[in-house]
Amino acid sequence: MGEIAFQNQQEQTEGFLNMGDVLSQSQIDELLNSFSSVGTKAFEQLEDTSMDKKMKPYDFKMPKKFTKERLKTINEIYDVYSRLLSTYLTGITRLYCKVGVLQIEEQRYFEFNNALPDYTMMGTVDLGINNEDIMDTECIIQLGNSLTFALVDRLFGGSGESVEISRDFSEIEISIIRKVLSKMAELLKEAWSNFLEINPSLVSVETNPRATPAINIDEVIVLVTLEIEFAENKHVVTISVPAVGMDSIMTKFSDKYSRNNKRQDSAKEQERRDDILYGIRKSKLKIDVELAQTEVSLSDVLTMEINDIIPLNIPITSNAAVKINGNLWFDGKLGVHGKKKALKIEKIYKT
Repeated sequence: MGEIAFQNQQEQTEGFLNMGDVLSQSQIDELLNSFSSVGTKAFEQLEDTSMDKKMKPYDFKMPKKFTKERLKTINEIYDVYSRLLSTYLTGITRLYCKVGVLQIEEQRYFEFNNALPDYTMMGTVDLGINNEDIMDTECIIQLGNSLTFALVDRLFGGSGESVEISRDFSEIEISIIRKVLSKMAELLKEAWSNFLEINPSLVSVETNPRATPAINIDEVIVLVTLEIEFAENKHVVTISVPAVGMDSIMTKFSDKYSRNNKRQDSAKEQERRDDILYGIRKSKLKIDVELAQTEVSLSDVLTMEINDIIPLNIPITSNAAVKINGNLWFDGKLGVHGKKKALKIEKIYKT
């Protein structure tokens, strides 16, 4: 619309100019008014376009812990897990099962837990991380009730049709699903193998979501939602990982395995260090040399005179402590260098 209006404006302008070398006042006014109307329409179109943009609210009470790059890495891990799970379910059900990552998000555990039915199958999995730098982490695999009963039906020879039933599970059903959850936990090892060595194992199976002790109810979790499709029905599986544990894991290997991580050669690294040192080289620090510490009564201080002697609590051969901004860094011997008092450093506490 803006181009058509501008072309019309050009035609009108050319028409005016062809009429004569000098424009009348009425022609000038008409030309200015036409330009004004085109500008107003363009501004209205720009304003309408800006109003169409969707604004996403930000929750300051629960700031996001994971960047898009980290979530992308998590998505890659569970995309591999989806393919492994698809192969496993296809084998035990003898039906083609399609598994994919539906969503990965951060939320508080109670928000997820409150949305669950009164009875649902949940398995607590210990990831088995043998690394002192990474905290021990447990996750919860939760199966939707429609998937649970469909698996039980199929494994007992049925068609595997989706059935929505709200009741507690029998011992036989729990025993069967326990084996399925145990295998699902083992598949996590291969999915994580390219990023971290883990030895996951199923710890327990719960049917009451309110009684699962693995995750604190107020804790922030990374919620991975998988969609499973078989027997012409779609089902949901969720994996809840505490955000603190996931952050500890991601911090350990994100720099090593991130695709955007560009290794710098030694020359560039040394240049970067030199730039940093040059920037802080002229920073001022307070240096104190402490000979010793002792206690003197107030009466002795008040009666002190010139040539009085204060005994110290260390031998004369002891070194003086050198503190930088109140922190002990060195110690050494007091002496004279040239015509000035000096201290010879003999021990370094920090580098």
